[in-house]
Amino acid sequence: MIGLNDRQQMIVQFIKEKGTVANHEISTFLGQKGSVVSRITLIRDLNELLESGEIRQLGKGRNIRYEHSSRHPLLESVDVDSYFSQANRSKTRPPITFNHETLDKFDNILSKNEISILLKKNDEYQDRIIGLSPTLLKKEFERITIELSWKSSRIEGNTYSLIDTEMLIKEHKEAKGHSKEEANMILNHKKALDYIFLNRERFKFISLREVENVHRLLTDELDIQTGIRSRAVGITGSHYRPLDNGQQISEALEKTIKKINSASDPWSMALIALVMIAYIQPFEDGNKRTSRIVANACLIANNICPLSLRSIDETEYKKAITIFYELQNAAYMKKLFLEQFDFAVENYFL
Repeated sequence: MIGLNDRQQMIVQFIKEKGTVANHEISTFLGQKGSVVSRITLIRDLNELLESGEIRQLGKGRNIRYEHSSRHPLLESVDVDSYFSQANRSKTRPPITFNHETLDKFDNILSKNEISILLKKNDEYQDRIIGLSPTLLKKEFERITIELSWKSSRIEGNTYSLIDTEMLIKEHKEAKGHSKEEANMILNHKKALDYIFLNRERFKFISLREVENVHRLLTDELDIQTGIRSRAVGITGSHYRPLDNGQQISEALEKTIKKINSASDPWSMALIALVMIAYIQPFEDGNKRTSRIVANACLIANNICPLSLRSIDETEYKKAITIFYELQNAAYMKKLFLEQFDFAVENYFL
């Protein structure tokens, strides 16, 4: 189970087997398993399991009991380390092709409890930015732009440091020993983010035109063809094979955009964009970059704190997207997404 410690996994398994249980039953069970914990620790574990959507609370006060949540079709438990430890994983299995039914499973990708928590955290962000002067507010958005441009480019193999990225964006100084292409990749992120900040109203409801505009800005002067691709592409290190028919690619992207716009909250919009644009691979190159920036556009347009992704581990991000490509499982990407939102709220606009 992604993101759970051993004790929490034991608790979830116990609740699954028993149906519904009370606090004292869980405490007794843990004691029998040699994992005696204090009341405070048990409550903390249960609250984290409630927040993650693993379990549900029934009743109130002394009558509180817990039951296992019905698992979301895209959020089944998967052991990430075990999956990637398989020798020659991508070579020993037949290719996995695009699953047209995956998009229909994105309903309720975030639980009501998770959305409630996200709203409270974003209220903290809103309260803070109201108190900032226009100068400080501008500086903080500039900081997020620099750090997102750096990290998103780094995920794609760019070797600029964060300091070099700041010098490039703020003073237009290219770092020595780096290619012009690396500088362009970073500057293109800034172009795309500037465009979104200036036109945020256009991203309250995503359109195909705006997705293509973001892609065009991100790939400017990088010798990457714009527009929906008309030929097959492969995924490095994966046996997933995206659609290779232009009409089907366009239809899948249009359907994804409709799904994004019908989502009940901005975070779900962003998460669908983050996963599905990368999954469809609608363009010749720059798909994951586009997915990350469009996801942020969904947040920015709705006055949600944007994600810089500064603290995300590039390898873990790649694992998360590969798991979705191959298993249609969004649990790990959702975990990283929520962690990055927490990081953004806790580290910007203070």
